[in-house]
Amino acid sequence: MTIEQRMEKLEKLGKFLGQFKISGIQKEEDLSHNEPYFSEMLAQIEAAVHHNGWFTKENVLFSLEQWAKALTGEQLQKWLSRYDFKNVTPKTVGIIMAGNIPLVGFHDFLSVVVSGHKALVKQSSNDQLLLPVIADYLTAIAPELKNKIEILPNAADGPSKMTNFDAVIATGSNNTARYFEYYFSGKPSVIRKNRNSAAILTGKESKEELSALAEDIFRYYGLGCRNVSKLYVPQDYDFTSFFEAIYSWNPIINQAKYANNYDYNKAVYLMSQYQLLENGFLILKEDKSMSSPIATLFYEKYEDREKLEEELKLRREEIQCIVGNGASEIKFGETQHPNLWDYADNVDTLQFLTEKI
Repeated sequence: MTIEQRMEKLEKLGKFLGQFKISGIQKEEDLSHNEPYFSEMLAQIEAAVHHNGWFTKENVLFSLEQWAKALTGEQLQKWLSRYDFKNVTPKTVGIIMAGNIPLVGFHDFLSVVVSGHKALVKQSSNDQLLLPVIADYLTAIAPELKNKIEILPNAADGPSKMTNFDAVIATGSNNTARYFEYYFSGKPSVIRKNRNSAAILTGKESKEELSALAEDIFRYYGLGCRNVSKLYVPQDYDFTSFFEAIYSWNPIINQAKYANNYDYNKAVYLMSQYQLLENGFLILKEDKSMSSPIATLFYEKYEDREKLEEELKLRREEIQCIVGNGASEIKFGETQHPNLWDYADNVDTLQFLTEKI
């Protein structure tokens, strides 16, 4: 297949995913090969919700909807036009996926498929139900890809071992990354580690901006690397406006797993006699760490904006993205709406796939 043909198939995949929205699931009757995959996707959405307590239906549909918005002809053209696919020699690329949020490894899957390589996928047991349906639909509309996609089963007695691959893209914690680096040392690889996102506040933000920031904090319960887990605020910052603006997210405390984390972390902090700010569903703790626990948001005060930006440059290996009103920062509410060219860990996956393997 040419790159243009692969782009065309991914655009059709985007239309398939576009049937599943938070605002409502609506079947498109004239969509090619829609059955039985529409029904199967509905079934697997419900199954994913029961399989993983963090995968609420709203969050699963949010993920599917964002991918539908990304897989348009215009977005695909803008993403892929900067690469040369003519001299790519097809290889087998192993993809080890995380499972912290729905379809977190989907971008790696797309990158391998669109570049002409074979995707050998090892899914997390926490997120193993949605991708197989998407892959089946893709091979239904593009039979040429049938031999280009292999998803290893997660059997009851343990996950299948990944063998016979030429390169690897692996995502995990800092601890598993060290294992990956050792185990895959003889192969071209992209190894991703823990990252978190931060927001820089000035105290001049509007209520609308702070409300949008709440989306960056709470979407997926804060489990994604693009979720804001740390605030930087001026020395005299008053959190009253912040707490008022995020209050619409208060129903999150009704989710049992989130509430358990909230209660546990609050108890631990109080027993340790830490000074806290909290509103019944979010704990604010002053802390220099970048990665905060579930239901907790760390904050740190700053005096000089330029010095802060220099400090954050030194911590760039810990940071996925920074939210704020600066020229180089992501706008409030946009962290979970990445473009196709916004690469995890700032590593250009397609450059790796087209030039380095």
